Amino acid sequence: MAVPARTCGASRPGPARTARPWPGCGPQPGPGTRRPTSGPPRPLWLLLPPLLLLPLLAAPGASAYSFPQQHTMQHWARRLEQEVDGVMRIFGGVQQLREIYKDNRNLFEVQENEPQKLVEKVAGDIESLLDRKVQALKRLADAAENFQKAHRWQDNIKEEDIVYYDAKADAELDDPESEDVERGSKASTLRLDFIEDPNFKNKVNYSYAAVQIPTDIYKGSTVILNELNWTEALENVFMENRRQDPTLLWQVFGSATGVTRYYPATPWRAPKKIDLYDVRRRPWYIQGASSPKDMVIIVDVSGSVSGLTLKLMKTSVCEMLDTLSDDDYVNVASFNEKAQPVSCFTHLVQANVRNKKVFKEAVQGMVAKGTTGYKAGFEYAFDQLQNSNITRANCNKMIMMFTDGGEDRVQDVFEKYNWPNRTVRVFTFSVGQHNYDVTPLQWMACANKGYYFEIPSIGAIRINTQEYLDVLGRPMVLAGKEAKQVQWTNVYEDALGLGLVVTGTLPVFNLTQDGPGEKKNQLILGVMGIDVALNDIKRLTPNYTLGANGYVFAIDLNGYVLLHPNLKPQTTNFREPVTLDFLDAELEDENKEEIRRSMIDGNKGHKQIRTLVKSLDERYIDEVTRNYTWVPIRSTNYSLGLVLPPYSTFYLQANLSDQILQVKYFEFLLPSSFESEGHVFIAPREYCKDLNASDNNTEFLKNFIELMEKVTPDSKQCNNFLLHNLILDTGITQQLVERVWRDQDLNTYSLLAVFAATDGGITRVFPNKAAEDWTENPEPFNASFYRRSLDNHGYVFKPPHQDALLRPLELENDTVGILVSTAVELSLGRRTLRPAVVGVKLDLEAWAEKFKVLASNRTHQDQPQKCGPNSHCEMDCEVNNEDLLCVLIDDGGFLVLSNQNHQWDQVGRFFSEVDANLMLALYNNSFYTRKESYDYQAACAPQPPGNLGAAPRGVFVPTVADFLNLAWWTSAAAWSLFQQLLYGLIYHSWFQADPAEAEGSPETRESSCVMKQTQYYFGSVNSSYNAIIDCGNCSRLFHAQRLTNTNLLFVVAEKPLCSQCEAGRLLQKETHSDGPEQCELVQRPRYRRGPHICFDYNATEDTSDCGRGASFPPSLGVLVSLQLLLLLGLPPRPQPQVLVHASRRL
Repeated sequence: MAVPARTCGASRPGPARTARPWPGCGPQPGPGTRRPTSGPPRPLWLLLPPLLLLPLLAAPGASAYSFPQQHTMQHWARRLEQEVDGVMRIFGGVQQLREIYKDNRNLFEVQENEPQKLVEKVAGDIESLLDRKVQALKRLADAAENFQKAHRWQDNIKEEDIVYYDAKADAELDDPESEDVERGSKASTLRLDFIEDPNFKNKVNYSYAAVQIPTDIYKGSTVILNELNWTEALENVFMENRRQDPTLLWQVFGSATGVTRYYPATPWRAPKKIDLYDVRRRPWYIQGASSPKDMVIIVDVSGSVSGLTLKLMKTSVCEMLDTLSDDDYVNVASFNEKAQPVSCFTHLVQANVRNKKVFKEAVQGMVAKGTTGYKAGFEYAFDQLQNSNITRANCNKMIMMFTDGGEDRVQDVFEKYNWPNRTVRVFTFSVGQHNYDVTPLQWMACANKGYYFEIPSIGAIRINTQEYLDVLGRPMVLAGKEAKQVQWTNVYEDALGLGLVVTGTLPVFNLTQDGPGEKKNQLILGVMGIDVALNDIKRLTPNYTLGANGYVFAIDLNGYVLLHPNLKPQTTNFREPVTLDFLDAELEDENKEEIRRSMIDGNKGHKQIRTLVKSLDERYIDEVTRNYTWVPIRSTNYSLGLVLPPYSTFYLQANLSDQILQVKYFEFLLPSSFESEGHVFIAPREYCKDLNASDNNTEFLKNFIELMEKVTPDSKQCNNFLLHNLILDTGITQQLVERVWRDQDLNTYSLLAVFAATDGGITRVFPNKAAEDWTENPEPFNASFYRRSLDNHGYVFKPPHQDALLRPLELENDTVGILVSTAVELSLGRRTLRPAVVGVKLDLEAWAEKFKVLASNRTHQDQPQKCGPNSHCEMDCEVNNEDLLCVLIDDGGFLVLSNQNHQWDQVGRFFSEVDANLMLALYNNSFYTRKESYDYQAACAPQPPGNLGAAPRGVFVPTVADFLNLAWWTSAAAWSLFQQLLYGLIYHSWFQADPAEAEGSPETRESSCVMKQTQYYFGSVNSSYNAIIDCGNCSRLFHAQRLTNTNLLFVVAEKPLCSQCEAGRLLQKETHSDGPEQCELVQRPRYRRGPHICFDYNATEDTSDCGRGASFPPSLGVLVSLQLLLLLGLPPRPQPQVLVHASRRL
């Protein structure tokens, strides 16, 4: 009978419906809301249990359809379960495939993965690989020290006396604005020929090394020319190292003067304009040049700090932060009469990328006011360094003070906190151009084993904020051989295009003495480094024997992953290390925290845990069992782990000694067999050295077949394990076609395809035409359906992936299908394994119609049930689809099937986008659980630069009132600004760079960012469940039940009628985020350990070289004269300052 139209607030017609308003009306609790435990009184009928309530709503004699009884819906659920199981038994071929494996038992052996032996072997192989690099490093460092010691300093050295390959020469010659073109370089720069080398992913020349000199360093200075002179001898050592170990990649010497000499030679990958690369700011150089640091930066924000000077200070602090690595700890405070932290961090925090970002943003908010109070600033800094209740580096301790000047020496503070031991070094920075007496600043630095620097303008910031590393290197140099220890870095992006690497570093010391009987030189010459590509380390790990869900990983002392299948940064910035914590690479839990701590402590261990894992497509969460085994990698700071599911304890190894059988099975890979045997996709693995890779599987298969016509599966140039398993699985899946698929009519059960995928790398899709619409990854180990089927018992449904922002599915030509797959579990004796996954592809439209019939009150022979005017009927999903919503939702909350025709094109969408009201009720009633996590490797479009950016190109812009104010014009800040404006007019390309083209600038390309991910998975409710969605003035009944042996939830609900219930939409899609609150995270820092060595003190250190120098008060006449000369263009292009310690004169 017809159901009358309904409106919100009206009562339902009929005696059985007068007890409650229409469903779907009124407000609804928001996301995350659980069952209410308190609140205003509710109608008595709403407090009744669902099973008692339903008879009231379906009283006999009601002249309307009633909501189905629970037993009715359970009957529908059983019919759905039986239908799915029947189809999978007939077409999936699970049992038949087991029999095929057993029938071919003589063609393979069952091998065991022994976790402890495996992980120890891999750790040993990695140790051997890195040890070869260590030996090369030591040869280089020893040779460099001897070459420099034998070198005779030349005061009159000229550019034309030095011959070398300038890595940036080609780019500079192509750039008409480059300094060499304008100035006319006198250096004898070599022009080289290069050959493509796949190991370096670059063009190289093995006969020479290349030299890179930072843009802000004058190549023709005496210091640089002498440096180029003595380092030339390193080229022979580079080449000898390569002769002894041809697998060596970049060998690099980073000099403390900024010169980089690397081998083999290759052109520098310079950006379009400004090249900001300076080896002294690379992660590997910073780590090798000094021991870990506890640093407190204090910034003078008194009223005397002018607009430009304050901006210089902000930029200087940001540049200073960039000299710190994850082994260091830092805090930043501003001071005038009082001192206070610039950010929410109240104590020293790890100098990781995210914490430094907080500092950089906070520094931009500093405002100048009040009077200078050095005492307040230093007392705050010393208190920070003396706080022993927090995690910190516990090695070098230092205070960096930025100020425009002052008279107070705060000797009483130093006497109280730092004397006589002077365990804290004090570095002072005089910022801006002014007339203040800098003697007190010099005295502070000299009296506390530090150094005094001047930063008069933007050009001096980068150099002077990194020179302090020379001072910290003194104890290391004086320690001699004890300090000559190789350290291995975090993962970072190679600047020359090698990809992700780690670098072994070794400091190089100055062994010269100023004269007979004089003290030993205490300067560090630089750092020697040798790169190891992560891919080379990965090749030492087993992969295909561990199965699709087994893997090897490694972490360092910070807990950052060196190896992990989830280490996939979408974008990398060579100026920052890639720091992905193990607990962020996986879904964090207490067990993994314990494993991580044990690995950092260098222990061995094994543990089986129940844990959550994210699916490969990041749409689903599975609760799984995993076995973790770990050991330390000796002679390094790394620890290696192995993760194995229980079903991957054993694996198959083909033994195809019969060449006739090899040829027979191989023929089933030929495209000519596809029409009768189904289409075959082969995993794009490295079967042979000469096999050409291709992203197109058809082309890859063609290349594979052509190669196999030339070589045999037993060839030495091929991976025999991979090839034999591939050919075996080709034959086994063909037998499945022969025994099961070929004689079945797929159309009878509305199937678009049947398929089988194997560990050996075969995916066979039948019939052949179905391959045209096959979109799954041809590598089974990278296919979400394959990996999830192994981890889940029963049948795993996978609807087509739909994004809410994309247009709905186009249901044309019956090509849209739903995958249903299950793992084939094979028991051979007492050994159990899962070597394959089989499944079917359902025709979406046909199965949607079938779904309506199975969830109806008729049998296969009956016609749809008719309900007369005087009879009572229960609603069903077929006849009453206008009033009753029936859906199948998978374990991730995605729509699989619906009885609503207009929802068919929404299959694959998160159900909250289809029916937010009902999905929220399912979540609130514990059918689903939510898991939130953060992706720290995402890439985001560049953000437009704001006015508070920390880039050194930013300039304070004076107002008209400033220009008319005589006091402003006579201030040192005005002259500093005037100088920069004039420089900018004449040498625009030097002082101003297009931020979109500057190297390392976030505007260059997509930048790394944090994305918040939310997944849903089945909660604790497993049984059939009835509930009411209470919307206040109206309500809505629904029933939900899990389908046995599947990942589906069967839901029957009254259709929503009122928009008031649409509030509270659950979100599943990935969203941009700032990540978890850093201010809270630092209160509970993750466990880590610093390097095992620390060199922060030596009794013989000479601290007399502490930056004593005369202050240069600006002269109005001199400045005006200089600006006039610049305007006339008389002098050559002004070179940025090369500030080198006096003792750098070797």
